Amino acid sequence: MLAIIGGTGLYDLPGMTIDENLDAPTPFGEPSGVVQRGRLHGVPLLFLARHGKGHRLLPHEVNYRANVFALKRAGATQILGFSAVGSLAQHIEPGHFAMPEQYFDWTRGTRERSFFGGGVAAHVSTAHPVSARLVDAVAAAAQRLGLPLHRGVTYACVEGPRLGTKAESLFLRQAGCHLVGMTNVPEVFLAREAQLGYATVGIVTDYDCWLDDPNQHASVAAIMERYGRALDAAKRLLDAFVTAGIPEPEPEIRSALASSLLTPDHALTDAQRAWLDVLRR
Repeated sequence: MLAIIGGTGLYDLPGMTIDENLDAPTPFGEPSGVVQRGRLHGVPLLFLARHGKGHRLLPHEVNYRANVFALKRAGATQILGFSAVGSLAQHIEPGHFAMPEQYFDWTRGTRERSFFGGGVAAHVSTAHPVSARLVDAVAAAAQRLGLPLHRGVTYACVEGPRLGTKAESLFLRQAGCHLVGMTNVPEVFLAREAQLGYATVGIVTDYDCWLDDPNQHASVAAIMERYGRALDAAKRLLDAFVTAGIPEPEPEIRSALASSLLTPDHALTDAQRAWLDVLRR
């Protein structure tokens, strides 16, 4: 089942028929809000607002572990996120979409970034952190609609909540990054630990602050104005993707824990085995 994680401005899913609201706590704490289970164009899916209803949570305050776990427990096999991003490349213009296929973690280590630890050891490969099948399907939908969408790009995740300095922006460009945002890490890596296919649709709102023209620099007002205009197109893209048929995630993603766990089952507590069983579904 597909799960949608809505970013800034996407706090519900227009057109979704809601069958159930799931609000049970997880072993990792409270998620950002209720998980909605329902249908969009007749297709079963899940929805969760990353920042909570009314945008209550800053990027570093989001309980990413609880969010991913709650979606997996509710039946998700893959996640498609939507996020506001800044562009670090001239050709990726504000108003365009971009789907990262690589990630550069420039957060500061304050976020809970793994399900593992505390007596459960695992090392999951993230050499190729996103589902190529999911990216292919969304990119094909964008092409049918004539929407500009860039792929094969790298997303740098910064800590926030402040907007970056010009020196940081130039550094990330020199490191080979094309996009900058605050939310996809550790979300993308937790999805792999949970054996979920993952991809995100980045809605480009600005050029961060690497350009010499200060009128092009990121600001909350500009971000919200451009993001708001792009949301209608993002919803059309989601509709086209869903109605065309959602691909199954790659088998190697759905079995990522098979060769990654080091701690044998007999060494686990009942509580550890219970949450691990959810991740291994």
